[in-house]
Amino acid sequence: MAPTPPDADPSTAVPEPYQLTVRRSFIAQHFLTVPDPGPEGVPHSHEFTAEVTFAAPTLGEYGYVVDIDAVEAALDSIETRYCDTLLNDLPEFDGNPSVERFAERVGDRLVDQLDEPTPTRLVVRLWEDDLAWASHERQL
Repeated sequence: MAPTPPDADPSTAVPEPYQLTVRRSFIAQHFLTVPDPGPEGVPHSHEFTAEVTFAAPTLGEYGYVVDIDAVEAALDSIETRYCDTLLNDLPEFDGNPSVERFAERVGDRLVDQLDEPTPTRLVVRLWEDDLAWASHERQL
């Protein structure tokens, strides 16, 4: 965290004032494996929209939180992995492939693929339609 000036109120300091968000939409399928899942218990598709937000207390060498091209390349790889795939068939979804778990898996893949020292926080918000989303947040 950046140092707070001596006359500033520490309760109003923003620890990560810089943020960058990138969106990507793709279609994937899943079905829920919980007791009494209702219609969600049969394979179905969603047009998922991933919103990935990186936050940092300062900007990196080139004035970025993270390079957008690097984020786009990582999202290309994520889209390739999950697009038109039944999530239940993938080992990373052992158990119930909920949208919450999917948001976490997207974050895992982003962290594995990006080599950026500046961001200190990542939030993945994954929309499964126009009304519902889940998110996963982690410190980097």
